[in-house]
Amino acid sequence: MKRRSASLPVFPWDTLADVTALARSHPDGMVDLSVGTPVDDVAPVIREALAAASSAPGYPTTAGTPALRASAVAALERRYGVTELAHDAVLPVIGTKELIAWLPTLLGLGPDELVVVPELAYPTYEVGARLAGTPFVRADSLTQLGPQSPALMYLNSPSNPTGRVLGVDHLRKVVGWARERGVLIASDECYLGLAWDAEPLSVLHPSVCGGDHTGLLALHSLSKTSSLAGYRAGFVAGDPSVVAELLAVRKHAGMMVPTPVQSAMVAALDDDDHEREQRGRYEQRRAALMPALQSAGLTVDHSEAGLYLWATRGEACRETVGWFAERGILVAPGEFYGPAGAQHVRVALTAADERISAAVQRLKD
Repeated sequence: MKRRSASLPVFPWDTLADVTALARSHPDGMVDLSVGTPVDDVAPVIREALAAASSAPGYPTTAGTPALRASAVAALERRYGVTELAHDAVLPVIGTKELIAWLPTLLGLGPDELVVVPELAYPTYEVGARLAGTPFVRADSLTQLGPQSPALMYLNSPSNPTGRVLGVDHLRKVVGWARERGVLIASDECYLGLAWDAEPLSVLHPSVCGGDHTGLLALHSLSKTSSLAGYRAGFVAGDPSVVAELLAVRKHAGMMVPTPVQSAMVAALDDDDHEREQRGRYEQRRAALMPALQSAGLTVDHSEAGLYLWATRGEACRETVGWFAERGILVAPGEFYGPAGAQHVRVALTAADERISAAVQRLKD
């Protein structure tokens, strides 16, 4: 019997053992800027909502509570200008990584179809295609695809790892192209609320799609903007018929977000104050780290939004990772995200202020 795991790549961070040990040997300890995991406390309003809903002995609803769906719709309009979204066009997921990993399978894609991922991309897009046994191709422009008509195309703006923001004209062009060919677009918008030097738009924004969400899915996570990575709290919104299809399959598979987490999500989506405060923390860390990288001789490309700085020393990325590790700093090699990242590293802003300050000082020494 062929094991599905045999078709998957090595988990990227498992390859960093040597440089991790080197970084940890620094007298003042390691500064881990390799993974975008939140470190700041969850806001009290969210924790209180979680605790208040903790007596939930029954099964949660796969579709999400009416309160959660209403809060998601309202937050998307209030924060990102998304309109014309029906409450039944929203579905909670157990973190967006789970949805991305299983989306081709949930959609029933197979070996005769094609998935398109960005040239520099979050690795789970590729993993999801592999789990479904569906071929994938890396492409950033429509001309690269030629006559191919994929079944599913991923967009990611702001991008992980580069922080690149796709402009409205580009998004409109891609949406039009996809609709002409019946291609489903899944737009990973987990970093939409973390804009610095550009204004990203949701694929569901009326200036992109004209208020018509046909063939469009937007994936949203509360991991970054609300520090809820540990809660596994996300949702997908968009085309009601596709959301209904995902719901039907997820009911059979038992893919349910726990009831207390759904209540916590309502609190997070309804409260913009904690989100602004968290954004401010990341903005301050970026303001300290970016000039320190540049002063140390690195070039920072893109990085106009999101939680990462996409930096290069003009050498193989593993050499740059080693250079950082010698200073007690762990970063992610760009090759994790595709061949086009061979000379870059991804530097995360998700470290405590004290650790960011330590990294800045080490880059000066």
